[in-house]
Amino acid sequence: MGQALYRTYRSKKLSEVVGQEHITTALDHALKNGTISHAYLFTGPRGVGKTSVARILAHEINNLPYNEDRQHLDIIEIDAASNRRIDEIRDLRDKVHIAPSSAKYKVYIIDEVHMLTKEAFNALLKTLEEPPAHVVFILATTEAHKLPETIISRTQRFSFKPGEQQKVIDHLRHIADKEKITISDDALALIAAHGEGSFRDSVSLLDQVRNTKDAVELSDVQAVLGIAPDDIIHDILDELNTHDSVAIAKHLRAMHDQGYEAAQVAKQIGSAVRQAILQGKAVLQHDTLIQLLASLVQVPASPDPRAALEIALLDVALSGVQSQAAPALRAAASAKPAPNKVMSEEVQTPLRPSVQVAPRKAAPIKTTKPEAAAVNTRLSSSPKTAEPLEPAAQGRFVVALPAQRVMAGNTVMDVRRDRLHRFIPAMVVDMVEGLSDFLLDDVAVHVLLQRLGRND
Repeated sequence: MGQALYRTYRSKKLSEVVGQEHITTALDHALKNGTISHAYLFTGPRGVGKTSVARILAHEINNLPYNEDRQHLDIIEIDAASNRRIDEIRDLRDKVHIAPSSAKYKVYIIDEVHMLTKEAFNALLKTLEEPPAHVVFILATTEAHKLPETIISRTQRFSFKPGEQQKVIDHLRHIADKEKITISDDALALIAAHGEGSFRDSVSLLDQVRNTKDAVELSDVQAVLGIAPDDIIHDILDELNTHDSVAIAKHLRAMHDQGYEAAQVAKQIGSAVRQAILQGKAVLQHDTLIQLLASLVQVPASPDPRAALEIALLDVALSGVQSQAAPALRAAASAKPAPNKVMSEEVQTPLRPSVQVAPRKAAPIKTTKPEAAAVNTRLSSSPKTAEPLEPAAQGRFVVALPAQRVMAGNTVMDVRRDRLHRFIPAMVVDMVEGLSDFLLDDVAVHVLLQRLGRND
């Protein structure tokens, strides 16, 4: 059985470590000067060489040749994810006082140290602060923020950084040439970009695509990774600019049928938007652009990524349509009638939509204030004058009310909201000055008077 490429080409010397020169140089000087610390902390993302450097350092301290196939008795590796309890750390604390069997130092490499429990950290603390002279601790973690400050302060911390894309590409090309893998530069660039700075992930992906064809091309890597074609992504961006929600929905449906994952599509759209910004191209408006990017970031973590992606894109597309119509709506809403002009409008809605009810002549409403109206009469600003209604208004009330009384009810009524502008107080203030007439049916007048605290 063959060995994975990332294990075959794992670094065996500090000089072979790629992309971490700021760390390997410091450690090499410490080895030459004999200034070895009692505890090291290696932090950084996955696949950038933390464990490899820890193993190399453990062997270099003891002047031992590094052979991955051989395990030395005085170099102990502990996986904190499976040995995280206080009992394992107590056992380690008791054994550190035992002298090394053949090497100069006994080196403990604790990988994923952030997985230790709080009690285990407390048990390790004293030993880490004042270990025996023959013991060296090397802690490695991808989540340094989970470590107690008391642990961090007792170590020399080295922060590993993600590999630069060009260095990852060069490393992949070196391996491809050694393994006689025929692969294009574009394919290697895509592999390095997908690895996101992780050498191990990039080499593993190269190991995977090497068997797709004798000569690996960009399309082969895209097929393995499930990456949608660039022209589809650019079409979606164009449809966002033109607010073509129907075309966007069709594209999303087609990509789903072809097996493209929504999380990957969201990542590609976000990357395409970023590239357009860097090139100085106009991509949507500023507020809409920020809204889109924020929604795309949340797609992979959504319980339904496909629905989350569709909602994010359609929301931007439809909001653009609404923003185009907004000026006309604001202009219509801000239009005011002439002062002291009676506003009236017929509302053609039956009492019950499902039943045909003939108009009836209602009895006058008894009131002592000029705000209320009488049946089949129209009141002007003076309560003493009245004139008969036109025949077309038979069976309805025309009520004169002060604007202040209408505002007191906040939203006075829900019926006829489309014709009466929902009776929103701000709108009423704009439309009504002094007394105004509103043409309502008899049920609406009854509801209106109830809202105003009148039972008659």
